[in-house]
Amino acid sequence: MLDLLIIGAGLTGLFAACTAAQAGLRVRVIAKGMGTTHWHAGTIDLLGYMPGREEPIVDWARAVHELPDAHPYRLLGVEAIGKAMDEFRRLVAAAGLPYQRANGQNSLLVSPVGAARPVYLAPSAQQSGNLADRRPLVIVGFAGMPDFYPALIAENLQRLGHRARSATMPLNLPTGRRDNSPLQLARLLDQPTAQARLAELVAAVDATGERLGMPAVLGLQNHARLLALLQEVSADGSIFEIPTLPPSVPGMRLDAALRARLAQLGVRVEMGMEVCSVRTAERRIRWVETETGSRPLRHKAHNYLLATGGILGGGIHGDRCGRVKETIFDLPLTTPQARAEWLRPHFLDRRGHPVFQGGVAADARLRPLDRRGAPVYDNLWAAGAILAHTDPIRERSREGIAIATGYAAANAVAAVH
Repeated sequence: MLDLLIIGAGLTGLFAACTAAQAGLRVRVIAKGMGTTHWHAGTIDLLGYMPGREEPIVDWARAVHELPDAHPYRLLGVEAIGKAMDEFRRLVAAAGLPYQRANGQNSLLVSPVGAARPVYLAPSAQQSGNLADRRPLVIVGFAGMPDFYPALIAENLQRLGHRARSATMPLNLPTGRRDNSPLQLARLLDQPTAQARLAELVAAVDATGERLGMPAVLGLQNHARLLALLQEVSADGSIFEIPTLPPSVPGMRLDAALRARLAQLGVRVEMGMEVCSVRTAERRIRWVETETGSRPLRHKAHNYLLATGGILGGGIHGDRCGRVKETIFDLPLTTPQARAEWLRPHFLDRRGHPVFQGGVAADARLRPLDRRGAPVYDNLWAAGAILAHTDPIRERSREGIAIATGYAAANAVAAVH
């Protein structure tokens, strides 16, 4: 029998599974579909903005103390968050995907439109684009690649006071397609011949004293080799990636690194597993069942971790009548049940919208709570965007909350098992 069944295969679920398995637990991950790792930039946004403020946060640890008491970060504390981030860095570095940070604080990296985005941890391929470095930048795009506009990025960087220019290079790769998505280009750039050709083009565009920014397509499986090759031919060795629209190549690299580690630990990640029923008794979850082609498949474990995401990830469902429901265990939610209260009148209201701030209330051990403040089940934990009292997208804290709460929940399970 499993020690822990994790429901959800996004960053929260995968990192929690790694943590629990490394602690010696027998773990399995089931999920309806892929998580959001394929959609985000591959960076770890820990806490970028305070609610209602426009200035990006530099010192995240100080800012945590200004958050509401019920916020997941306040439940965990700064020390626990830091430990989770350190463990994440160790894990992905061992998988060949090193992440960097700037003196324990946020960096300002280049966004897909040339804005400054606050990031705590970034892949090495993105960290060189830190805007605290005042050296000039050249933003390079590829002819035939949609949704990446180097002239726009350079122009917006100039408005922020940075010296920047743009360039476009042909990408003569062995393909008959008239255009190429980021994922298609990344797969092509795994090939040695394509890598050599790109190195020639970079050497022709690069200039001494400039950092060279490119769309995040520098290989999928052989990313490290290509990045090292481009750094060798670059005049200053400063090559960095800029995230693109989904699907996100850096996010897919991260997903692959976590899944590779889970495979080493003997943890199965089973997709296409939509929970259709749950059995509970005496404040404990006995089993969950998932749909199959014939009859439901039963999954039993001593403990369960809910990592299905919030209303945007499918962990919370809102219907046309205004009812908001947690989709697996029907846990109590803090989200308003009146549809008229979901959204504020102004779409870009600095306070955010209640429908994105609601979720499952939890205690300091991340056990879901009922209306009276008591744990709903003795063997259920929750982590990630399903948690209440936070607005991860607006705070730029989505990946940070995923890692910190996934790590804490997995360790809490290990402590009681």
